[in-house]
Amino acid sequence: MCVHDVSMKFEDLQALTRLPYFKREDGRLKLADPSIGKTIDFHTHLSLSYVRPNRIDLHRLHPETQYYLPSERTFYLDRYLNQSFSKEDLARLKRDLVLGGMTAGGMRLTHTAANLARDMEDLNIKHSVLLPIDFPWISDNAGTWLKTVKDDPRFICYGSVHPYSGRREERLDRQRALGATGVKVHPNIQIVAPEGKRSMGLYHLCDERRMVVFWHCGPVGIEPVHGKILTQVRRYEKPIRELPHCTFVLGHAGALQNDQALELACRYENVYLEISGQSVEHIRDMIARGPTDRIVFGTDWPWYHQAIGLAKVLLATEGHEQVRQKILYGNAARLLGLDARAN
Repeated sequence: MCVHDVSMKFEDLQALTRLPYFKREDGRLKLADPSIGKTIDFHTHLSLSYVRPNRIDLHRLHPETQYYLPSERTFYLDRYLNQSFSKEDLARLKRDLVLGGMTAGGMRLTHTAANLARDMEDLNIKHSVLLPIDFPWISDNAGTWLKTVKDDPRFICYGSVHPYSGRREERLDRQRALGATGVKVHPNIQIVAPEGKRSMGLYHLCDERRMVVFWHCGPVGIEPVHGKILTQVRRYEKPIRELPHCTFVLGHAGALQNDQALELACRYENVYLEISGQSVEHIRDMIARGPTDRIVFGTDWPWYHQAIGLAKVLLATEGHEQVRQKILYGNAARLLGLDARAN
């Protein structure tokens, strides 16, 4: 099979077996090519809880994971991935994220560390970076997740301190003591300006502690109006420029404003691009024009099965094994302080 001629339309998740990288075994989609080596997924989540304390057993293994993009849904590798959602899918995921965050049910019941670990094993993903999202007072997803995966080397959990939280320094140090080496900031969900005064204060605290800042970056086309305004890529330049020793990861590589995010990565050495959601064509463009030593693989699990994002990178890097290993493992390993050997 010539992967350069393969159709970018896949009727469902199992259709990825049309590619030489995957196989179906024991009813599950698995990696078929061991030469690909191990991988680090820099963008994953567990079940999020708000208002009420988490009541979901994050160690429990469920028979199937209910991904926000259903396994039976048709998807395209030559588009930004969320464009594969149906209207019904979007309504269901928004209901699950908003109302489900206060319950112990819904699709999020299956978004556990155990279910994520099973998918990782299927695809030879050795580490996943967990990215919690918190608000002041009404949630502690960071604390819950950090305790859940403590001493489990498969997971690296970042922290989350809302820029408007009280005692930010104390919260950050508490999460750091539990193992957090970075923080997730989500301007859309947290309703904060990425360049705002309170946000800048948080970045300064991270800079002092040598903690990475991972941003949701760029509009994705399905967010509310305030989210589109707050995630404009131009708004991220100020902290990048003013804190040159702080490392910033642009989640989704700028999403629908990928070209602007790529320009930031080319202009500033403290910027990494995390490529979840991006199309094969955009990944190829980032490789051709950008810093290949600052591009990292991510999938946004459980929004999507990890194999979809992996397929995009494998297609985009066919014939470029050294770049492939950088994106899938080496760059993230260096940023996380892990063994940089890919095998």
